[in-house]
Amino acid sequence: MSKAFLKRHKTSIVDAKGEPIHLKGVNFGGWLMMEAYFLQSPHMAQQIFEKNFIKQCGAKALAELLLRFRANFITEDDFKQVASWGMNCIRLSFHYKIAADPKTITYLDQAIAWARKYKIYVILDLHAAPGAQNPDWHSDSVDRRTDFWTKKSNRQIIYALWEKIADRYKDETIIAGYDLLNESVLDNVALLNEFYCEAIKAIRRSDKNHMLFIEGDFWAQKIDVLDDFQDDNWLYSIHYYEPMEFAFNLIPYMDYPWKTCNKDAIRRRMEGYFKFAQKKQRPVHVGEFGVNYRKGFSHEHEYLRDELKAFNDFGFHWSYWTYKAVKNFTFPDGVFSYYPNDPWVNRMGPVTGWNTWGSCWPKYKEQMTESWLTKNFTLNTRVAEQLIKAL
Repeated sequence: MSKAFLKRHKTSIVDAKGEPIHLKGVNFGGWLMMEAYFLQSPHMAQQIFEKNFIKQCGAKALAELLLRFRANFITEDDFKQVASWGMNCIRLSFHYKIAADPKTITYLDQAIAWARKYKIYVILDLHAAPGAQNPDWHSDSVDRRTDFWTKKSNRQIIYALWEKIADRYKDETIIAGYDLLNESVLDNVALLNEFYCEAIKAIRRSDKNHMLFIEGDFWAQKIDVLDDFQDDNWLYSIHYYEPMEFAFNLIPYMDYPWKTCNKDAIRRRMEGYFKFAQKKQRPVHVGEFGVNYRKGFSHEHEYLRDELKAFNDFGFHWSYWTYKAVKNFTFPDGVFSYYPNDPWVNRMGPVTGWNTWGSCWPKYKEQMTESWLTKNFTLNTRVAEQLIKAL
């Protein structure tokens, strides 16, 4: 196999021929790490959803549901779709339990095989660690606990897991690299840096090839707290959803631009990251950014346009959050959205989205399974247009 791995060259990424390459793509979120808002529900840890579903339908039914969901929410057609847009990268979020289980790590194998077929790089993103690395639902946190940081045994699980992943994929050239931990939140900067040092050592015991994507503290926003790690092939990965009132549609009818949110404000923020990364001689990857889609009524497509221009002007790599989701009215949603109001969506409530699945599954499981396919989602055209223009 040709050793055509991507490498860091100062503040750039280069291919096997030494030619600069710019990673531009989307996140495949919500598939191998399920998130409630993707599926029209109030924020809830995946493990709580699973426990509730088992109470209603049993463990065997949950196993069937997860099997069907993973077989239909993302398929080969989705890799083909991303490639057809001209994108060259997918950031693939996964729950640590997926990679830890010999039966389910095959989902990573299959995704990598599809990516290889369509010539799309994959960033493997550890999205949920044991005990949770931040207090939100998307790290599978219960009661806002962050026991990943309070229990050393949880971190040791991840050192061993990254060593296992690295050994499995050390020769896989379609992998752009490993995103070591999504959106850490903790007060102890020394502990964060200690984690990264140990994770890097674990990976490099068997894999000297792949780039490492390293996120800062406070939901991947503070990169100036990171050490200069003793490894040559790593880069900074940041997340940008500012201002959240607009990007998440927390204040309805807020329009873009205005005094504190405009292309100049976006550019100033990106320039700060750019200057810091230039000084450290490291590339920058915007691992997540996105906006709640309102069909352009709030000029959110112009906000997205101005973000993308700033990313490209500063040479940042980027992955849009996210590829697909059930349409919600808050939080960034997909390039594709699911708009129907089926019983397992039930936007009127009082029980909505995946919190209805336990009652819906016995009667509607065939229809639910069909609904998860992207062909039943609608393209959010103005989001897609801006992403494609920025390639």
